[in-house]
Amino acid sequence: MGILWENSFTTFLFVTVIIGGGAGYLAGRSLATNWRPIPQLILFMLLLGLAVRFFHFALFEGTLLSIHYYVVDALVLIGISLLGYRLRRVRQMVTQYRWLYGRAGLFSWREKKNAGG
Repeated sequence: MGILWENSFTTFLFVTVIIGGGAGYLAGRSLATNWRPIPQLILFMLLLGLAVRFFHFALFEGTLLSIHYYVVDALVLIGISLLGYRLRRVRQMVTQYRWLYGRAGLFSWREKKNAGG
């Protein structure tokens, strides 16, 4: 038993990071594309954390009602989904408003000097 994973690192990596994180990343991108707020993303990841916890229980004999491991799973999902959200939001801003903003790195954009005349 580890502080981050219950059974083994491999099951944590497979279920939480790869499967749950992949779903979270795609959800983050989708919510950013539809201009949804971040609190809605966090709510969805808390719900997805319940599903990930169930997969650990059903497939790998993990503890279903463990607050500690649910919080760990939910925080990992929130982090990965926020990554997808931010990357998509930066892409939106620099492509949809290219006359106003330019890319200022992987996670940010900046206002162009000649914006607004």
